Amino acid sequence: MASVRDPISAPEILPPHRSWREKASTGTFNDEHLDVLSHLLDDFIQIPGTPIRFGLDGIVGFIPGIGDILGGLASTIIIVAAWVRGVRYIILARMVLNVAIETVVGSIPVFGNFFDIAWRANRRNYKLLEGSIADPRRHTLTSWVIFACIAAILVAIMLIPSLLLAWLWMHVRPPQ
Repeated sequence: MASVRDPISAPEILPPHRSWREKASTGTFNDEHLDVLSHLLDDFIQIPGTPIRFGLDGIVGFIPGIGDILGGLASTIIIVAAWVRGVRYIILARMVLNVAIETVVGSIPVFGNFFDIAWRANRRNYKLLEGSIADPRRHTLTSWVIFACIAAILVAIMLIPSLLLAWLWMHVRPPQ
């Protein structure tokens, strides 16, 4: 007769230790959960009779002072998940830009809340993540073009006051 092992005295066998990156890339926060999160944050509520949809990010944005900060923090979950999965840095930078635009413009009273609902940075970022995993080179050129345009706009913003001051100096200086 075979002896039955006492379950209390039997040693517990634990799986080998995995790093937090391995756990995150294969564990509980998989792509399906990220899709649900982006849907929850951006477009899970629909106004009846209209195509207008919004999520928790749009609702939290109406809280003065901290609403947009909380929405921005929630949006970073998708960015961190993309980083853990090894998404290219230019795509991560584009994701950060999406959240930064949503957070900065969203902080404008009333207009910013409606912009926040329309911009849907989390859905954009999830699509970037999904496309980057499916084809790592897919969005790279587009992302570089977007950052080149933003760099040109920032340079223009910095040059306009300098050019205006130079023009004023040339045309409005007092006679000597």
